[in-house]
Amino acid sequence: MTIKIEYFSDVLCIWAYGGQVRMDELKQTFATDIEIEYRFVPIFGAGKQHVENVWKDEGGLKGFNAHLQQVAKNWDHISVSDELWLSVSPQSSTAVHLYLKAIQLLEKKSGSCYQALPEFNGRTRFEQAIWLYRDAFFRLGKDISQRQVQNEIAQQLDYSLDSVLALLDSGEAFAALHADDVAKQSYNVPGSPTLVLNEGRQMLYGNVGYRIIDANVRELLHNPVQGEASWC
Repeated sequence: MTIKIEYFSDVLCIWAYGGQVRMDELKQTFATDIEIEYRFVPIFGAGKQHVENVWKDEGGLKGFNAHLQQVAKNWDHISVSDELWLSVSPQSSTAVHLYLKAIQLLEKKSGSCYQALPEFNGRTRFEQAIWLYRDAFFRLGKDISQRQVQNEIAQQLDYSLDSVLALLDSGEAFAALHADDVAKQSYNVPGSPTLVLNEGRQMLYGNVGYRIIDANVRELLHNPVQGEASWC
C-alpha cells in the first residue's frame, strides 16, 4: 500500500525552506511507501504588502528581515540573505506558484513526476525545482516573483521554456493552482507548511519535528484500513 501525503506550502515560507530536510528524510525512509503531492498556498500571495501589514507594529520589512535572520540561526543547514524583504521584496508568491504548477504538469504529462533522481540526492526533478526557487530567494536573495528569474531557474533544470509558457498561456497551470486552493479549503489547511494524510483525517501544521511526521506515517502503514481509528 502507498500512503498519499499532500504537502501544502508557500515557496516564500522559511519554515518550509528549513523543513525541506525533513521531507528529504521522509522520502529516504519511506521511499516505496509514500507518494507526495505538492500543493501551494498563497500565504504571501500579496508578498510585500502582507509583510508590511502584519509587521507594521514590529519594524515592518526590517523587523521581518530580523525575524528571518534569527529563525535561520536555529538551523545549521540553511542560510539567508541579508537583503530579504529589504532590497528583495517579492510582490507575490502566486507568480512563482503558478510557474511551478506548469513545471509540475510537465512532469505529470511525461510520467516522471514521482521519479527520484540520484543527481538530486533522491529528489524528483520537480522537487529540485521547488528547492531551487526557495534557495534562490532565501540564500541568494533573488526576487523569484520575476519571470526572468523563474525562467533562469527552469533552464538550470533543462526545462523547455516554450513548454512551460504554453501551459501558462493555455490556462492549465491556472486550473492546477486553483485545484490546490480547492483542496486547501476542503481540508481547512491552516497555513504553511502543512502535511495532510489519511484523506484529511490527520494534519501536521507548522514547524513539526521529524519524529512526529515519521510516527504518523508509520501508524498509517500499520493501520492501512481507511476510516479505522488511529492511536496516533
